[in-house]
Order: sequence, then structure tokens, then C-alpha cells
Amino acid sequence: MPLPSSAAERPATGPSTERAPLRAPSFVVGLVGRGIQLSKTPAMHEREADQLGLRYVYRLIDFDRLGLPDSELGGILAAARRLGFAGLNVTHPFKQAVIAHLDGLSDDARELGAVNTVVFEGDRAIGHNTDWWGFAESFRRNMPGQSLESAILFGAGGAGVAVAHALMTLGTGRLTVVDTDPARAAGLAGDLCARFGAGRAEAGSAADAARSAGIVNATPVGMAKYPGLPLPEALIRPDHWVADIVYFPLKTELLATARAKGCRILAGGGMAVFQAVGAFRLFTGAEPDPDRMQAHFDVL
Repeated sequence: MPLPSSAAERPATGPSTERAPLRAPSFVVGLVGRGIQLSKTPAMHEREADQLGLRYVYRLIDFDRLGLPDSELGGILAAARRLGFAGLNVTHPFKQAVIAHLDGLSDDARELGAVNTVVFEGDRAIGHNTDWWGFAESFRRNMPGQSLESAILFGAGGAGVAVAHALMTLGTGRLTVVDTDPARAAGLAGDLCARFGAGRAEAGSAADAARSAGIVNATPVGMAKYPGLPLPEALIRPDHWVADIVYFPLKTELLATARAKGCRILAGGGMAVFQAVGAFRLFTGAEPDPDRMQAHFDVL
């Protein structure tokens, strides 16, 4: 019998047994914090996922917008895990508080006592810290030749802990830590001395900027919600280099003031990009392109 020459001539044989094309892996992630509506992180992650052929949705979980108290943090993590999220990024003011709600920590997160990335592994929530590498990589790429003999760091919270670790890893000779809670500043300085060597860090005050080569802001001051400067303007000299981890807005009052005085400045966008590179890798297992993610951020 001759074979049918067209679809019309083919006998009906039931449903097709051809396998449908495999769908791209899919991921749902989120950012947990307060006052985060201007964050560029969701779009940066989603654009990189598009380039890699991944189905990826990034949600903001803004406690201010949702009217949630801090006490709901554990409930939000549990809900995200039950709903199938791959993980969550964590920002101000939860980078240290989140640890109490986790089942385990990476070595970096345990050493720093701060978490900015939570990955859900089955029924476990594991905390990681990609902030410190994000700041260090941004500094290495954008501030070559700047003196690391000394620096003053404003902020000893979750972000400050990561930035302090990065500064010491980069080779800062003496780091002065300033915080609205002097005991917290002293605690961070003591921890840094224990890990990096006696005398390498100390608690101090804004006046110590006078004997520091660099100034770093790791507080929320400068965010749209918290305008202002972390130190008196008169303490900023033209020979200082000045870095800010705030990136929305990208041009903070601190950086605008420092630039007007002739300082070399480092915006928070670089840290935002490179911590996102690390977080994306943890969420997906895929290897993002750092230069492409920087380009995504620049466009945004």
C-alpha cells in the first residue's frame, strides 16, 4: 500500500506523541526591605535572565508599602518558600535580623553576621552575603590608585559589616568605624581586629575624617527616604576619596558634595551590580555576565 502523500490522506491515529519543546527554567525571587520602590535590582536581574534564556520574575516586598511591622519578617520568608520562590535578596533594615529566621549560613555570612541573599533549598533557607564582594569588586574596578592607608566608615549595620570586611580585604591599613550606636561600632572594630590583626580597626567619630584618606557611607543616609549627609560637609576635603553604597538615588548628597569639592567618588551602583551578580548566580546556578549586568544598570 502506498504511503499517504498529504495530511488529508493520513489515517487518524490519535493524539500526537511528539514531545513538546522543553520550557526554559523558571525562577521567582524577591527583595525584602523598607523604602525600596526605586530599586533597580528587579529590572537588572530580569534583563540578565532574558539574555540567558531564563524565565525570571523579581518582586519587591516593601514593608513600608505593605504596612508591615518588622515582626512579620519570618512570616514573609516562610510564605515565599511555600510559594516556590527560589530565594530573596534582603536589604535595610533586615540584613542582620533575618539570620534568626534561617536554617543555615554560608561561611561568608557566618563570618560577617549579615545576610543579603537567602536561597531556598528544599525546606531550608540558607543565608549568603554577596555585598562584601560587590563593594570590593566595584572599588577594584573603579578606584585604582587610591590610598588605602586609612579610611573612615559610617555605619556598622548589616551593610557596614560587609563593607568593612571588603575594605580590610582590599588592604586598608586603619579603618575607623562610626555609628549612631557607639557600642555597635566598637563591636565591629573589635571583630575586625580579631580577624585581620590588632590595631587595624577602631571605633571613632566623624572628626576622625581629618586623618583618613577615604570616606565610606554604609548608612541609609542619602536614600530618597533619608536625605542628608552622614558627616558634616566641612569635614570633606578635596584630597579625600569618597564612596557611597546608596544607589537610589545614584547621585546622593554626599557624592554631589564630594564631587563639587574635587574628590574622587565611587557611587553605590557598582556594589549594587556586583552583589547582584553573586545573588543571581546563587538563585539560578547560571553564570551571569558582569559587564552586561553593569550595562543593564547603566541603562536603567
